[in-house]
Amino acid sequence: MEKKELQACKVRSAQVRLDVLKMLKWRRYGHLGGAMSIIELLSVLYTRHLRHNPKDPAWEGRDYLVLSKGHAGPALYATLAEEGYFDKELLFTLNEGGTCLPSHPDRTKTPGVDATTGSLGQGTSIAAGLGYTFRLEKSDQKVYLIVGDGELNEGQCWEAFQFIASHNLNEVIVFIDENKRQLDGWTEKIIRPFDIAEKMRAFGFYTVRCDGSSEEAIDNAIQEVKGVKDQAVCVVLNTTKGQGSPYWEAVEDNHAPKFNAEADAETDKDIARLEAWLKENGGM
Repeated sequence: MEKKELQACKVRSAQVRLDVLKMLKWRRYGHLGGAMSIIELLSVLYTRHLRHNPKDPAWEGRDYLVLSKGHAGPALYATLAEEGYFDKELLFTLNEGGTCLPSHPDRTKTPGVDATTGSLGQGTSIAAGLGYTFRLEKSDQKVYLIVGDGELNEGQCWEAFQFIASHNLNEVIVFIDENKRQLDGWTEKIIRPFDIAEKMRAFGFYTVRCDGSSEEAIDNAIQEVKGVKDQAVCVVLNTTKGQGSPYWEAVEDNHAPKFNAEADAETDKDIARLEAWLKENGGM
């Protein structure tokens, strides 16, 4: 990645993280931890790889993004707003009655959302079906599937992975957000995931690991798997739940926290830090 492109990705990540913190602080609750851990991935995808058109969200030639871990919707919404799919002021309607930005993505409500997700595991099957359709149509379109590590407790994920691998569907690029926590705590303490990358390899995937907080590492991983022919592909991202905020990273229950006075004060520090960085680096 050229230096200018890398900087553009970093600015996008900072802006999206700022927007997520502002919208959730305004709402007083929401799915913060898992949204923060995929921000760098979304920045790289929308800045560098995903073919899309904000002026025509239903463009038939677009690539598809399937956010199977639908609770991370705030990060996707903030990214779509930055891309111009809708006015950023709508971010402050998150979770309200009648909003076009519900808690989990709904393709019938939000411009730019390709798949309705949130019932964990089902996004993997949607992505498999889309990828197989592109194969049958001899299309060069891609499906970018984002799955959570806690979500891998769902057997449906592994059924879909087996289908993808069996058909060598590299039309689907699987991203596993290994942030090591899920709704009820640490993944190691709930159901041990063992080595996720090795499990994916055992299922037949060409699999790479990368630092999920580094835009450059993510881009390199995507470039690598895009070069693979006749095999399913997967990128396992090493991330931290609440990524980018020292306070929220340390909060034990950061999956869907409610804001209090301490959270307000610490989040305001993050907001001030991000705003200062963006002003210095050509953002805002």
